[in-house]
Amino acid sequence: MSITLTRLATGDALALSDRLQWTDEYKQWRRATQTITGTNGALHMHERLRLAGRAITLDGRDSQAWTTREDYQQMQAWAELPGETFALLLRGTVHSVAFHSPNGPSVDAYDLWKLVDGEYTPSEIVRPIYSFIEV
Repeated sequence: MSITLTRLATGDALALSDRLQWTDEYKQWRRATQTITGTNGALHMHERLRLAGRAITLDGRDSQAWTTREDYQQMQAWAELPGETFALLLRGTVHSVAFHSPNGPSVDAYDLWKLVDGEYTPSEIVRPIYSFIEV
């Protein structure tokens, strides 16, 4: 099944490698819990279901989810647009997402081959990592 990212403002779509691994898929995120200790020493817990805020990290380093430098640079350009939302089609479900950078860049990549400066072209292959958050 293909993975696609569509910029909602323009309808432009980019096909992503179906080998990308959703690394934080099984992290608990639905329940938000706040605990406080009252003045009498009693524990007070408040729980709610989150409506948004789920992290979606797509990592292609170990799974060889290669992409071209050209497509990677398009993702970088989209990540720099403030306030943009996207439709991410992942595993048959559409997620409304924005780029997210909690611990580093929201779009990152690693070269597949070490080349000299003049050998890099838009068709060269990189192994990407994309970080999104559901909005």
